[in-house]
Amino acid sequence: MFAELEELGKQARQVARMLRTLDTNVKDDALRAIAETIEENEFDILSANSEDIEAGRAAGLDEHMLERLLLTESRLASIAADVRSVAALPDPVGESFDARALSNGLRISKRRVPIGVIGVIYESRPNVTVDIAALCLKSGNAAILRGGKEAANSNRALAGAISTGCEKVGVPREAVQLIASQDRALVKDMLTANAYIDMIIPRGGPGLHTFALENATIPVITGGIGVCHVYVDAGADAQKVLPIVYNAKVQRPTVCNALDVLLIHSSVAGDLLPKIADDLARAEVALRCDSRALAILRGHPLVSAAGPADFDTEFLSLVLAVRVVDDLGEAIDHIYRHSTQHSDAIITEDYSNAMRFVDEVDSAAVYVNASTRFTDGGQFGLGAEVAISTQRLHARGPMALRELTTYKWIVLGDGQVRA
Repeated sequence: MFAELEELGKQARQVARMLRTLDTNVKDDALRAIAETIEENEFDILSANSEDIEAGRAAGLDEHMLERLLLTESRLASIAADVRSVAALPDPVGESFDARALSNGLRISKRRVPIGVIGVIYESRPNVTVDIAALCLKSGNAAILRGGKEAANSNRALAGAISTGCEKVGVPREAVQLIASQDRALVKDMLTANAYIDMIIPRGGPGLHTFALENATIPVITGGIGVCHVYVDAGADAQKVLPIVYNAKVQRPTVCNALDVLLIHSSVAGDLLPKIADDLARAEVALRCDSRALAILRGHPLVSAAGPADFDTEFLSLVLAVRVVDDLGEAIDHIYRHSTQHSDAIITEDYSNAMRFVDEVDSAAVYVNASTRFTDGGQFGLGAEVAISTQRLHARGPMALRELTTYKWIVLGDGQVRA
């Protein structure tokens, strides 16, 4: 094991014991101090990010990767605001639930406790550094972070602000630690550092997720890869269709909850598809269509035939796959075959169809008459997220404070012994 990781692991394990009983007010003070320090160091953080952007361009990063990497004054202000939002949320640690008294007089309950040490391996997006730090601190967990080399300068600057903010209120700087080394071999060491790390969260592309699942000896939470669908039903309100589809595809196309596949009922496709195509053309969205959609849109600019992989692709760009279906069942079948179980939506005024879609589509977030872009910790009122899980254990969807806790049984007796 890398000496750096072993040292960080020992420090994190020691600090985690203290964090699990840290008073909520102290944790909230630390978060507010972190937000304040980020704002105070805006110039240095944005300068570090500019270095990463320049290096990324020189290395040939594509535009969607550069967009995910970019920090601006407004994005940095939003990051600080999110940290303050986490500080304002209820603390889940210590919450008691499922309490009851047994016939033998024992009083039992469950109590929420931190998981311990969270290891996060992530790429591109420096805001992840702060999101994870805020949620881990509030939930009483220590964090070991390994960001991608493309954001190395930004991550260092942000991690420095986090450490300074912690120290302002007496919280050990080792509560959140950033691994300095960019050696890729260190990732495998993290995945097998059972003595120091309790849970691993990879945030990146399919390659990183597959590598983590195949090599980890620690529980891994995967997600954040979206092949997201919107199905326009025969009973859709045409006034809702265009704004929902446009927002889901265009508002921020480089993120995991952006729309990748549009399914549309054949009875409304002839009327609505040309309007949707015209609307999306304002943002120069390229449409990759099945044969039926292609026949409706033939000659329309930015339209081409879908390739074999287009309905299984997370585009992360202004590209949308389109398919015409004959009924709700066919749409659901398509989603079962191609979805990554992230975020899928139906647009309909038919209550029965809406409820069937909600019941049968097995995704982390299922929408009726709303954009998939809402699958986000901040939008769901969680303050931020460490990941969007598409697994079934132990959490699904945006993972925030409660998803970073487990529980223990508390059993109160008065001398009882088992017969």
